Amino acid sequence: MRKKYAIFDVFKNEPALTAGIGGLLVFGLLALRSIAPDIFPLYYVYVIAGIVSLIIFSQIEFDILLLFSKHLYVFVIASLVLPLLIGEVTRGATRWIQVGAITIQSTELIRPFLILFFANFLVGRNLNRLNIAKAFGLLVLPLVLIFLQPSLGVAFLTLAGFIGVSLSLEYNKKLLLFIAVGVVAISPFFWFILAPYQKDRVSSLVSPVSDPSGVGYNSIQSMIAVGSGKLTGRGLGEGVQTQLSFLPERHTDFIFASVAEEMGFLGAFLLAMITFFVLYRVVRILEQAKSPTARAFASGVFTTMFLQVMIHIGMNMSLFPITGQPLPLVSAGGSSLVATMIMFGILFQVKKKEGYTG
Repeated sequence: MRKKYAIFDVFKNEPALTAGIGGLLVFGLLALRSIAPDIFPLYYVYVIAGIVSLIIFSQIEFDILLLFSKHLYVFVIASLVLPLLIGEVTRGATRWIQVGAITIQSTELIRPFLILFFANFLVGRNLNRLNIAKAFGLLVLPLVLIFLQPSLGVAFLTLAGFIGVSLSLEYNKKLLLFIAVGVVAISPFFWFILAPYQKDRVSSLVSPVSDPSGVGYNSIQSMIAVGSGKLTGRGLGEGVQTQLSFLPERHTDFIFASVAEEMGFLGAFLLAMITFFVLYRVVRILEQAKSPTARAFASGVFTTMFLQVMIHIGMNMSLFPITGQPLPLVSAGGSSLVATMIMFGILFQVKKKEGYTG
């Protein structure tokens, strides 16, 4: 009997994180069943795929994954090229590959593997200008392919993962200053490579009411949804903004606003608390990791997820521009769900490898 269920032993080292992940999945399914029942039962396939991915990657030794990190990088590049060749065009973007009834977004699926690759690539190297130039070159290639699809939000999270890995390294402070000055110097040029609709989203943040039926529409409807929920919400299935589709992308980009309307401040607060509890457990793994590479990977995961959560919630409350970021494990999005579960699966393996508790 012991051997039969040994596959789940890895989760016993981190019961709190396991409970947090389960809580977010249940919360997401509860909300989605109310605001987007039409995505079921197909969405259960993604949930099962995510759970299976979590289990599989929690069983693969972290050192073995590192051995194949270069191969995973090649897989990443091939996965980003494929949608440009055979991808489905949706609202002007070519990010999705249709396989029967299943839709795959490769830009989401590759993020855990890029973090793993850069953690392995940067740790232990002499971080001179040559090696940093190589790292930036390896980063620019996937970023360009993501921009071509285009997906500004995913490109930003990919960059965030790289920065998270970099922050865990030991480096010369002068070199850090050199990198910071370089980033600041080139940052204004990003405005010129943004698509017109992306520039409009940034501009609408200042005054969404200036174009209430155009670029400001999403922000206004989101604010109405969040405010109308009050303390306890209108009730599941009773939200006006969500059920009557005034709120666009209510089950993906604006699921936090949907939860706030139907479950109120209390529901939204509970969702935020579970999410930040999960992030706290990731920090605990990061703090106690003995392996520099494992610590770098955990740092990249935390940075990516933390910014994703902050951007999503801030966007839903009209504090940030609309960038189309899902809320991890809660928003509908099969590829995002599977990618996040892969990240957690690797983190469970990190915890098992390090052999600590707490």
